[in-house]
Amino acid sequence: MTLPATMSIEIVAPRAEWSAEFGSIASRLADAFGPLALRIEHIGSTSVPGLPAKNVIDVQVSVASLELPADIGNRLAREGFTLLAGPSGDHVPCDAPTAPELWAKRYAKAPDAARRVNVHIRRLGAPNERYARLFRDYLRASPAAAGTYALIKQELAARHSDDEDAYYAVKDPVCDLIIDAAELWAAATGWDRA
Repeated sequence: MTLPATMSIEIVAPRAEWSAEFGSIASRLADAFGPLALRIEHIGSTSVPGLPAKNVIDVQVSVASLELPADIGNRLAREGFTLLAGPSGDHVPCDAPTAPELWAKRYAKAPDAARRVNVHIRRLGAPNERYARLFRDYLRASPAAAGTYALIKQELAARHSDDEDAYYAVKDPVCDLIIDAAELWAAATGWDRA
């Protein structure tokens, strides 16, 4: 996935405050979405304790439909977020169903001067919504996978800090390899598939 705004990619050491920052952000998003938000979860590398990451809090808001009410942009703006126009799509893993609606999402972000936050709005139960949760949970459960993923991200950032396309051209397939192992872990452990 290419980020919506051009920025230098820097992987930083894990920070204890990421979890608390997510809590504050989630509260604001809950106020904006109200009952539309079926889940609000911390995802991405900052959600995995001990994992180096870009200093960006990624949040997934799971909704029943991406057809959001007309006033959601204003509600998000009151909480300090900008809703980007129209749906976008996530990276589609090899051998996954390719129907665009399965990988569609809406996207919001905090203003550039504020704490960097990516808000991924996805349909509950869609493959991209499940992918984010399973990826996070597997990395939390597998220190070896998390450590290897950290090394790959650090090397990519060192080589492609100003080239997001190159960074994600390698990172996305690496994530797909990890999700393949995560699927085996999910089947073996009975991980929640909801």
